Amino acid sequence: MASDPRISKRQNIIKGAAALFLKHGFHTVSMDKVAQAAPVSKATLYKYFSSKDYLLAAVIDELCADLWQTMDEVSMDSSIENNLKKIATAFVDFIFSEQGLAIYRLVVAECNDFPELGELVYKTGPKTALSQLERYLAEINQQDQMRVTDISFAAGSFFSLLKGELHLQCLLGIKPLPSAIEKE
Repeated sequence: MASDPRISKRQNIIKGAAALFLKHGFHTVSMDKVAQAAPVSKATLYKYFSSKDYLLAAVIDELCADLWQTMDEVSMDSSIENNLKKIATAFVDFIFSEQGLAIYRLVVAECNDFPELGELVYKTGPKTALSQLERYLAEINQQDQMRVTDISFAAGSFFSLLKGELHLQCLLGIKPLPSAIEKE
């Protein structure tokens, strides 16, 4: 079966944009530069992404793809412990990756001047993860497998515990990225 050229063009645009955004920052990269990096025409670029903001959202969604896939694969047939461990592993792998840290730094650097960027990134990344975990916790709560009185608080606390102090230290370059054993 032949691959869909529209998907590969879209993927090339996202890959090119990700590399440019992470290296040069969001607002210093023009759509012309993204088109050159993809390589596609500017018309093709705008056919897929009507604005640079939407392109950034797609980049973040792509960078989080493994996390989203893991969260989609959570099964009520598996134990709560196994499911939460899968989610934790995917989350930690993302937030302690070079790309995960780079996108976080990029957004923090840009959102003071462009607050709408921070909101867009929050909705695309952290809010999506929280919503998916909240749905899972609500489901296990409804099936009386676990008693969770404040699902939103529990989901936020879960991710906050995984980030801990180490995430900030890695963001600031105080500590290197944790090894696979340390992440475990």
